[in-house]
Amino acid sequence: MRSSILKTLLAGLVGGIILNLVMLLTFRLIGFGLNGGGILMDPSIQSHKLIAVWTQMEPIPLAISNPALITAGLILFSVGHSFIYRWLAPSWPKGIMARAVRMAFLVFFLSFLFFEFFTPFNMFGEPVSLIFLELIFWAMIAIAESFAIATVFEWRSENKER
Repeated sequence: MRSSILKTLLAGLVGGIILNLVMLLTFRLIGFGLNGGGILMDPSIQSHKLIAVWTQMEPIPLAISNPALITAGLILFSVGHSFIYRWLAPSWPKGIMARAVRMAFLVFFLSFLFFEFFTPFNMFGEPVSLIFLELIFWAMIAIAESFAIATVFEWRSENKER
């Protein structure tokens, strides 16, 4: 049991690190740009309300004002995803690919798709074209995190089957 908890925590830690790296590469570098000049901050296509929330309205989001706190929080979410994986994976087909795809779909559909619909679309009036771009980013994040979690959990069992 102890080894199972440690493996779950390790999978969550690895998944959280990967999640944060892919988020950095997608949302930060492409979406927002290093200096705020990315496509998601282009005032000619982006909702002025969303731009104001990220750049002008106090308090500025913690992702900008205290990114370490958000990074740590995302790692904790990934640890939670790892516990969910541990609970559900035994009922899924064996293998990293089969289980990671199912986990990625679960995380994407229940977290990211809901978030994009409810917050950027509903509250901020973000254009649908940018929401689709963000959904691509979120899909990449969900896939990367889920493959990291599945790999930590399934690595030994996949090697034993060969």
